[in-house]
Formats: sequence, C-alpha cells, structure tokens
Amino acid sequence: QVPLVESGGGSVQAGGSLTLSCAVTGYTDRDTYIGWFRQTPGNGREGVAVISIGGDGPYYRDSVKGRFAISRDDTGENTVTVYLQLNSLKPDDTAMYYCAAATREPWIAFSPFSTHEYKYWGQGTQVTVSS
Repeated sequence: QVPLVESGGGSVQAGGSLTLSCAVTGYTDRDTYIGWFRQTPGNGREGVAVISIGGDGPYYRDSVKGRFAISRDDTGENTVTVYLQLNSLKPDDTAMYYCAAATREPWIAFSPFSTHEYKYWGQGTQVTVSS
C-alpha cells in the first residue's frame, strides 16, 4: 500500500483560491505519475491535472487551464508532495478531490486522465465553492 495523504480542501466563495497538497511516500521513481481527480455525487472521477516525477507534463483538463496549477516538491526521504493550486474558483469546481499514483510502463501508451491507469488513491478532500 502506498500512502497518499491529501489536505487543503475547504469552502470558499467564487473567485477564491485554495491549495491542495498530496504527500506521496514510497512511490517516487521517475516513472511515477501523480494525478488530481475530482468527483461529484452520481458521477465518475474526472482527471483535473497530472504531473510526473520524471518531469513529463503537466497535463490539465480544458476547463481548468489557466486557473489551476500542479507542481511537485521533494519534501523528504522517499517523499514527494504534489500541490494543486486552485485559483478563480467556480461553483462548478465543487467536488471531492483525490490524488492518485500511477506507474507508466515503458513502450506502452499512457492516458494521464484515465482512472484505470492509477493504482493508488488518497482518501479525498472536499472543495466547496459558493456563488
């Protein structure tokens, strides 16, 4: 089991900002991709932003380009923290946000926003944006 621990969710008004953090331990080689996904009740998880430990990406879904930013930081021995900065938040951004970890296999196509690629998931952190 690879621990992924999210933090930083909360409630803000439209136009506000939040920073989400995902601490990843023990899954930090260059082929690792860390993605942020979100889910609303009754819907599947959708990819929001993805970055790789080895420097590939970042990737963003169209609806968050220019508003969200994903970054990573080596924060300890075998630990990486991946941040998702959420700016200019809209009510439609309200969701449970999850971080997840995947390994890209060599010579095999990788879909960064496909939930099937990700083996490990955090517990989620709620983001609520009011109008």
